[in-house]
Amino acid sequence: MKYLLMIYNDETEVMTLPKEKMEQRLGAYGAFIEAMNKAGVCVAIDRLQPSSNATTVRMVDGKAKVLNGPYAETKEQLGGYILIDVPDLDAALAWAARCPGAGHGIMEIRPVWSM
Repeated sequence: MKYLLMIYNDETEVMTLPKEKMEQRLGAYGAFIEAMNKAGVCVAIDRLQPSSNATTVRMVDGKAKVLNGPYAETKEQLGGYILIDVPDLDAALAWAARCPGAGHGIMEIRPVWSM
């Protein structure tokens, strides 16, 4: 079953990390990605640009209303995602707990509703 692991963190904190800390964090993600690839569970993974680069579209009275910026102003923003294919929720939770994002943010896990 496919699960989307969403990594939420404070992008202001991420953008101001000292170079050494950022390199450590990226190294931890590299090791995590390697483990997922060896296990054959990773379908897709990517970081997202800052929420200031987001564009929001909403239909109002039948017309698309386009706004610059994120949908919601929050302390933590969606910073990246990992799509995995694992047997069950317990396996998804185990991978989410291993993700470095769990140590500096919040992991949201959702089953994918295949269409």
